[in-house]
Amino acid sequence: MDRPLLISGAIEHAAAYHSETEIVARTIAGDIHRYTYREAHARMKQLAHALIRLGVTAGERVGSLAWNTHRHFEMFYGVSGIGAVLHTVNPRLFPEQLVYIINHAEDRYLFVDALTLPIVEQIAPRLTNIEGYVMMAERAEMPDGSTLPNLTCYEDLLAAETADLAWPSFDENEASTICYTSGTTGNPKGVVYTHRAAILVTLLFTAFTGLGARNGSREVLMPMAPMFHGNAWQFPYLAPLTGSKLVLPGRNYEPEKLYELLEGESVTITCGVPTLWIILLDWLERTGHKFSHLRLSLSSGSAPSRTLVETLERDYGVELAQAWGMTEILGGSNATLRPGSADLPFAQRIDRRMKSGRALFGVRYRIVDDEERELPRDGVAFGHLRVMAPWAASAYFKGEGGSALDDEGWLKTGDVATIDRHGHVTLTDRSKDVIKSGGEWISSIVLENIAAGHPAVMQAAVIAIPHPKWQERPLLIVVPKPGAALDGAMLLDFMRDKVAGWWLPDAVEIVERLPMTATGKVHKLTLREQYRDYALPESAP
Repeated sequence: MDRPLLISGAIEHAAAYHSETEIVARTIAGDIHRYTYREAHARMKQLAHALIRLGVTAGERVGSLAWNTHRHFEMFYGVSGIGAVLHTVNPRLFPEQLVYIINHAEDRYLFVDALTLPIVEQIAPRLTNIEGYVMMAERAEMPDGSTLPNLTCYEDLLAAETADLAWPSFDENEASTICYTSGTTGNPKGVVYTHRAAILVTLLFTAFTGLGARNGSREVLMPMAPMFHGNAWQFPYLAPLTGSKLVLPGRNYEPEKLYELLEGESVTITCGVPTLWIILLDWLERTGHKFSHLRLSLSSGSAPSRTLVETLERDYGVELAQAWGMTEILGGSNATLRPGSADLPFAQRIDRRMKSGRALFGVRYRIVDDEERELPRDGVAFGHLRVMAPWAASAYFKGEGGSALDDEGWLKTGDVATIDRHGHVTLTDRSKDVIKSGGEWISSIVLENIAAGHPAVMQAAVIAIPHPKWQERPLLIVVPKPGAALDGAMLLDFMRDKVAGWWLPDAVEIVERLPMTATGKVHKLTLREQYRDYALPESAP
């Protein structure tokens, strides 16, 4: 039967067959809010009515500048369910980027919370299309004297509406949400997701998380990835679609607050960038806390160190399942290990976990050199990664930022990778981060992972420094663990027998912190600017 794949179907399913399953969310104020899928579904329909009353029509954009709360979760269905487009905006971006993104998307309304309100008050005079603002709060929490024009209370909007609504049916290829890239080079670029793409990727994610393989188990999902970061990696759709309990951490990402929810709500599956786990693992080691229920964390965004993956699985029983993806293609690789991996010795199993996932049904892969010649899938050759998929972006919103595709129609990922005969994809670098030394490539990711394996290292980053003879050479920049003794010579000695001699960094800089992007990755553009006049020693190690 030709029935459209629509996002509203996921919450309808949850409300019908998992009506009493809980959604637990930490509010911006820090309280815990609990309700069920049945209650959430009713509120989503009230929100849909409110948007229709405000004049929002199919295809128009409604912006959100908010954190992982229950009201933000409701927007994923209340907005998209009527054919409008939810534009999740990253509040960590610079004001100039926020203004550009909101204006470029032509958002008609902007929903904010108590933490993002001050940000929006500063930029509101420069927002050219916004007709009104909605504060996601109770009436008693509304601010006095806000400078925002037409500021409305979210709960007042819902209270004025009925939950009597039949979700409309429309073409599954209509837009559902829009996210913008982090804009590390040039202006951020808009990536539009369709209802069909969102549902297809969510269905694939049921295999990623192992939900289909644990018959009868009670799964509890908590996205540590923010909702503005690739739709919180589909968790707002995945939990209702599978009938799983959903836990939302709000804004407070302090380790003790995350642990309070992970342990207290019996979370079994989470997701987030490795940086979150670096901070959380340090806290766990210092406090002696363990997990009683957590078994799996989906990891993406940047490569985790081997030490992090080993420690989480060996000492805390948490499998860090690594997958490759990006704003332009949510669900780029399969996070599950290849069949037969469970019987491997621990070290060999970790070897496979260190891959960036493996070939996923529906995605085609290739790697090419600088002249666009295809390279072998032997696990050794590495080149520019290209992909095709039914849920991959074919263009950027309004055509900004140039073509997303190469001349043969493959998505240009900007990543450098290897692919082996079993379909394992291993990212070795971003194209702009790879170090070209003497006509050969050096992987910054490999060097960073080795350095991060030193017991005194908290974080590591490698950038290229110009060299008069070799074109570029690697500089290693590290953040030591609190109280740890560390020097450059000690670290290079640790790395010496783990990498080819000519890959070894020429110098080491020890710093208190690394600059981070709005999505929790090391901001290498800033590092390159900070060290642009760096003088390497005359003789390399």
